[in-house]
Amino acid sequence: MPEVSIEIGGRVFQVACQDGEEHFLRAAAAMLDGEAQVLAEQIGRLPESRMLLMAALMLADKTAGLEEDLRALRDDLAEKQALIEEMRETPAPAPKRVEVPVIPAEVTETMAEIAARAEALADQVEERAAG
Repeated sequence: MPEVSIEIGGRVFQVACQDGEEHFLRAAAAMLDGEAQVLAEQIGRLPESRMLLMAALMLADKTAGLEEDLRALRDDLAEKQALIEEMRETPAPAPKRVEVPVIPAEVTETMAEIAARAEALADQVEERAAG
């Protein structure tokens, strides 16, 4: 079982841990040291046990806040998943009927006549311009 030296609040501690857990121990110690540094800046030097207690309580407070946030997010996620499931189970609405107006044949014929006259006029203009 390896022993790891960690520093918290300017004090060094020897702590044993399981093989392969050294990284996690150092990370946890760094978090605790961060809180201890805040205490040292605000209050000054404290007895070791008091400093560790206060730093641990500060971390516990942060953890409690994060757990509350996580619980709220999980509740929100459950609501969203229930809504998604409800939407999946709800049958699709009937398609809307879209009516496209039909252009009467006489209008189409009139348009074709106007187009033919316009082409004839364009041909006449081109002939005059060429001649």
